[in-house]
Amino acid sequence: MTPEQVPANSKPTLDAFSKNIGFTPNMMAAFAQSPIAFNAWATLLGALSKALDVKTRDSIGLAVSEVNGCNYCLSVHSFTADHMAKLPADEIILARKGHATDSKRDAAVQFARKVIETRGQVSDADLKAVRDAGYTDANVMEVIALVAMYSLTNFFNNVFDPEKDFPAVPPAGSI
Repeated sequence: MTPEQVPANSKPTLDAFSKNIGFTPNMMAAFAQSPIAFNAWATLLGALSKALDVKTRDSIGLAVSEVNGCNYCLSVHSFTADHMAKLPADEIILARKGHATDSKRDAAVQFARKVIETRGQVSDADLKAVRDAGYTDANVMEVIALVAMYSLTNFFNNVFDPEKDFPAVPPAGSI
């Protein structure tokens, strides 16, 4: 979409993202076609940016995007994990596989992967493992909310397949 084509109710949100990021990602420009969906997602993203820590959030994003087969989001999260969360390349690959070298983050990422793989039908042992790693029930709820938010963008990108504007990574399932 050109700037003139962006719906008026999406424009302030899209402009804020563009200013913050330095450009307008193709996914956001496409998503902005629906002010209701785009602004709801942006509100959720903003609220969840305070959940857990950036390395854990990006690791969960990578794990969920891998399960959902979203190559656009894998490119975005690999880029942000490298540049913002400062995760080394081997940690990015590990996160895509549902793990982390840090034991506490590993528990959150494993739990997130179980949530998406089982559609929330996790076992008592899965819940115990994430709690035993030091996560509160509020933190567990944040992990679930992150899984849902990342899945929303994965599904959007898998359906609409916006042109990738972040460095390409190996396709989902090939690591």
